[in-house]
Amino acid sequence: MTSFLGAVAAATAPRSPTRSGSGTKRENTPMPSPRPPYRVAIIGTGGIAHAHAEALTELSERARLVAVADVDLTRAAEFADRFSVPHVFSDPQALLESQDLDLVHICTPPQTHAPLATMVMRAGVTALVEKPTALSLRELDQLATVQEETGSKVLTVFQHRYGAAAVRLRRLADSGALGRPLVATCETLWYRSDAYFEVPWRGRWDVEGGGPTMGHGIHQFDLMLSVFGSWSQITALAERQARPTDTEDVSIAAVRFDNGALATVVNSLLSPRETSRLRFDFEYATVELEHLYGYREEHWRFTPAPGHEELSALWTDGDEPDITSGHRLQIEAVLDAWETGQEPGVCLQDARRTLEFAAATYASAFRGVPVAAGELTDDDPFAVSMDGGAVPWEPVKEALV
Repeated sequence: MTSFLGAVAAATAPRSPTRSGSGTKRENTPMPSPRPPYRVAIIGTGGIAHAHAEALTELSERARLVAVADVDLTRAAEFADRFSVPHVFSDPQALLESQDLDLVHICTPPQTHAPLATMVMRAGVTALVEKPTALSLRELDQLATVQEETGSKVLTVFQHRYGAAAVRLRRLADSGALGRPLVATCETLWYRSDAYFEVPWRGRWDVEGGGPTMGHGIHQFDLMLSVFGSWSQITALAERQARPTDTEDVSIAAVRFDNGALATVVNSLLSPRETSRLRFDFEYATVELEHLYGYREEHWRFTPAPGHEELSALWTDGDEPDITSGHRLQIEAVLDAWETGQEPGVCLQDARRTLEFAAATYASAFRGVPVAAGELTDDDPFAVSMDGGAVPWEPVKEALV
């Protein structure tokens, strides 16, 4: 991680894009069909990178993984051997300078996401960044500035938006068929032992940006936001109950949406029976999801209100493939968008709404007051860092060298 950051620091000066296949060109010009596979690289070859590489393998007719980079060259070489990647680097800048790329997946620890995304954009390439996009609202806004300067894009991995049932739910909700949105519950009840936090960068504000609110529950409440829309106010609690972390290990929030709906959100790493649950109560139907790390059709339940039984047919109408809500679906959606001249998701604007939700959860919890959307502006401590300098407990992690 230190080497990545050093390489990033040397590459932050603005420069003209040098790639003929930049993300901007792909997004603004419909691509001919058939066309050669898109050229893709991965920076960071740890655990989550395998999910990206497996998804790209499934999409090999449309996208080809041509290079990887990791500060641990041995790990990178083993990864490249497993996925038949021809080019291996220890320096992400060297990768960008030697390869003609369309897309770079950033799969490194969160502290490096924004610097690496900046590097990728300045090389004229689209960056697809694992969550969280950045450690703070300030960092994300800096990415937006670079995006405007370069014309290249930053996309965030929120793959659960792309499962067939979630797409269908948004379509029905947006059409008004389900009536007004009224109530939601969003629960990420996971379990991580003390040993999980022996990895030095886990459980640290300065590297992960936060605890389960930033690193785990963010997928579920991002999906909730994609269905219910913009939130207006959050009242929250956060505690470090049991784990050897500097961050919280549980948070709970009560949320009001612009459309008047209310929701509760729980993010926990203390729950031995792990589950991820979402429930949406609309005027004419309840839609529920319970899964763990990825859902299929079987994980959803649709219950129409009395007198609205005909809605069940709308819920089951469709012949979409029943594929687990993983990285493949989002990557495929990006490629589809490029080839039809559309803007791919998840864009920085959408990612900012989700990141602001996390920041407001922390600000409300540690200040003990409700926080409104848009309140954390400019130099507000909670816009600068998720802990806001207001965490009420002592750190337990040793400083990283």
